[in-house]
Amino acid sequence: MNNYTLTDLGWSAHFRKQCLDADGMPARISSVARDRLEAIGEAGNVSLTLHGGQSAGDFAVGDWVLHDDRFRVVERLEPKTRILRKAAGREARSQLIAANVDTLGIVSSCNADFNAARLERYLALAEASGCLPLVILTKADETEDPVRFRRQAERLSPLVSALTLNALDPEEIERLAPWCSGGQTLALVGSSGVGKTTLSNGLTGRGDATMDIREDDAKGRHTTTSRALHPTLAGGWLIDTPGMRELQLADAAEGIDAVFADIAELALSCRFSNCSHQSEPGCAVQAEIGAGRLDPDRLARWDKLQREDARNSESIAEAHARDRRFGKMIRNVVAQRRQERSGK
Repeated sequence: MNNYTLTDLGWSAHFRKQCLDADGMPARISSVARDRLEAIGEAGNVSLTLHGGQSAGDFAVGDWVLHDDRFRVVERLEPKTRILRKAAGREARSQLIAANVDTLGIVSSCNADFNAARLERYLALAEASGCLPLVILTKADETEDPVRFRRQAERLSPLVSALTLNALDPEEIERLAPWCSGGQTLALVGSSGVGKTTLSNGLTGRGDATMDIREDDAKGRHTTTSRALHPTLAGGWLIDTPGMRELQLADAAEGIDAVFADIAELALSCRFSNCSHQSEPGCAVQAEIGAGRLDPDRLARWDKLQREDARNSESIAEAHARDRRFGKMIRNVVAQRRQERSGK
C-alpha cells in the first residue's frame, strides 16, 4: 500500500477551502475509464464508481474528488488548472486532457521534429490553462548545436523556459526534478516518438517499453495510449499523455495573446480597432514587418491560431446551447406526460 499524505498528493488550501462544509473523503484521480475512476487517497489506491448522472467525461486525470464510504464519487472539487482542447474530428465539444497541473512540459527534440508553430500552439494551451510552460528538447546528444534549438524555442515567447537534454541520461533527467517534486505535478505533452515515454520512465523509475523517432523521416510512433498519474522519484507527480495527432485550441484567446504578446501589443497602436493587419493604412504590425523587426510568418501563425480559436469557441458554445435547449425540451415533455398521467 502506498502511504501518501494529502499534501504529498498535491493537496493545498485551494481544495481545503472547498471542503469546509462538504462530506466525503478526498482522493486524486489517477486514471479515467468509461464507468469508473481510479484514484489515490490517504488510504491508498481506490476504484471509484459514478452515479446520479455523472459522466467519466466530466473528470480528468489529476482532478480531486470527494467519495463516500461506498467509494462513490460525491463531488468533483474545482481545479486550480484544467487543460482542455477541442476534441479531435468534427464534433464540437471540448476534451479534458488533465487537471491540477503545475507545469506543462512541452516535449520536442533537437531534430526534424522541432516545429515553431506546434510549440506556439502548446504554449498557448499552457497559458490558457494557467500552467507554467516548460519546453523540453530531447536528443541534445544527437546534434552538434543543441543551444541553437533552445534559443529558437526561447525566441517564440517571453514566457518560455527551455532546456535541452539527453532523455537516456539519468543525471540529465534529474534537471527536471524542480518541476515534479514536493507534490508538484508535471504533465508531458508533445508528438509521438519524441521521448515522452523515455522521460516518463526516467522520472518515475518505471520500465515501460520505449520507442524512438525513425531516422529516415522523423515520424513519431505511438508509445503511450492513455493518460495516467504516476509518482515521481523526486516526490512529485507526472501525467504522461498520448501523442496528439491533432491539437486544436478553443477558449484560448488569452493564452494566444500571451504567447504572441509582441503582436498583441502592436495591434493596440493600429489606426483602426478592427485592423486585420494585412493592408490597412496605419497598421503598426505591418510597419514592424516592413522595418524587418517582425517575421511575417509569425504574424501568419498568430492569425491562424486566432481564427481557429474563435471558430472552435463559437462552435462549442453553440453546441452547448443546443444541448441545453434539447435538455429543456425533454424535461418539459416528461413533466407534461407526468401531468397527463396524474390527471387520468
